[in-house]
Amino acid sequence: MLKTTRYFEEQVLRKRPYIRREWCERAIAQPDYSDRQLDGRVRKWVFVEELGKHLRVVLLEDGETVLNAFPDRGFKEVGR
Repeated sequence: MLKTTRYFEEQVLRKRPYIRREWCERAIAQPDYSDRQLDGRVRKWVFVEELGKHLRVVLLEDGETVLNAFPDRGFKEVGR
């Protein structure tokens, strides 16, 4: 089951109702790329065919609770 914050449920999904929970779950389980921010939050990206771009999912410090998710138009993998 996807763990989420109140912010994600009340704000993110309201502003971006097209975002599917299964995309977030896939980003957490099988990210194309991930990194940790200086504040401890974890960012993970996964390519979503339906969007035609990468979805960035921001997790709390625990690495499993979704705080934010949005299409990342500027995503470029490190090393490419």
